[in-house]
Amino acid sequence: MEVIRSQKRTVSNDVVSTPTLPLYLTAPHMEVRLEEFELFAIDRLRVLKGVSDGLARARNPNEMDDLVETLWKEHMRLSNVSEMINKDIISHFVLRLVYCRSDELKKWFLSMETALFRHRFRLKKIEEQRAIVGEFGLPYKAVIGAELESLKERLGLVARSHGQISSDVENIYYKVPFEEVPDLVASRRVLLQKGFAFVAGTQLVSLVVTQFRSHLSKALILTNRKWTTTIREREKDRLTPIVEALSTSYLGPDYSQSNEYADISLKDIDQVSKSSFPLCMRHLFEKLREDHHLKHGGRMQLGLFLKLDDALAFWREEFTKKVGSERFDKEYAYAIRHNYGKEGKRTDYTPYACSKIITSAPGAGDHHGCPYRHFSEDNLKAALSRMGLSSRGMEDVMDKVRNRHYQLACTLTFEAVYGTSCDTGINHPNQYFEESQKILKSKTPAAPV
Repeated sequence: MEVIRSQKRTVSNDVVSTPTLPLYLTAPHMEVRLEEFELFAIDRLRVLKGVSDGLARARNPNEMDDLVETLWKEHMRLSNVSEMINKDIISHFVLRLVYCRSDELKKWFLSMETALFRHRFRLKKIEEQRAIVGEFGLPYKAVIGAELESLKERLGLVARSHGQISSDVENIYYKVPFEEVPDLVASRRVLLQKGFAFVAGTQLVSLVVTQFRSHLSKALILTNRKWTTTIREREKDRLTPIVEALSTSYLGPDYSQSNEYADISLKDIDQVSKSSFPLCMRHLFEKLREDHHLKHGGRMQLGLFLKLDDALAFWREEFTKKVGSERFDKEYAYAIRHNYGKEGKRTDYTPYACSKIITSAPGAGDHHGCPYRHFSEDNLKAALSRMGLSSRGMEDVMDKVRNRHYQLACTLTFEAVYGTSCDTGINHPNQYFEESQKILKSKTPAAPV
């Protein structure tokens, strides 16, 4: 796959020879426009993050099928079938490059791509599923004739034990080494005999997904070698910055500009911090009020989140209590004006998204970062209790934290505090703030005329 400048386009209508559900066994030989390299990857990333959220919420297989179908239509569907398949393939290989760069990234990508493949496969008709098995070149033969007839009664018992009316013995069964379908063996959904599992055509998904995951796992290791030995340095001025940024990309609305709910007045800020700040910003604000100082990471995280009419006056009021006016003007004032586009390039910098906050690494004396990731369990429980969470709500949040679903933990906190669902999930502190303000203002009685 070669990435080219946008003025050249040679394959937009030439689909790579592939089934409707690609197996991504080899990188395609095609040229890709530079903007598509990034945009296609972002669209697929939206799908994978939606899958991650669905799994974290423990949706059942049928609900996940519906979710995947919806996500795919929303983010990956194109009117031209060949271009849509190319987008599918290109986006997968770009994200393979993005997520090969560390064990943590590889683990997440492997799990999400495998889950995506599983549910896309489940949505295919049985004829398409069998064609995909053929594309994989799996060395399994269908059980036929006398062998199938001899197993008919036992296959029927297995089927009926899981609520199936028929044993489906007229369907194709595959004779497979039992270790290749561990999920079916664990749930007793297959007949075992002499080290083999007899897998029905309706259960092909388990057989294919095992092969898919194994192949992708090995491919990520090889991709990492290519990335570290050649690609990263060779593409340092073009693709490398894109690749390194994509794994922490924020995919939601732009909060660099304020809207009707964003501005906070100085006289209301203490009350608003308690009613509408997410835990990460509430903690920073409380520490600022307590210590009259924040280190650089904390100033950046809280400062870009706040939308104040007079940000300089706010920071001056706090910092001068500790460092004095002269030192504040000398060491801090310029940086604050710079963040709000008042100095330097005059760029109004974008507030940090959850992905960036979660991956930050606060040191001793720092208060920035994500409390769901960086707090001890006792400190986090105490903070959640101060936000008003019940024991049940707190345990639900802590369960997500223990499983490293930090954004979902924040989402559950939001839902517990405001008594409403947040199906889109919390992806940005400013999103949390604005959604809470909408809820609170909708409950405020209108002033008499």
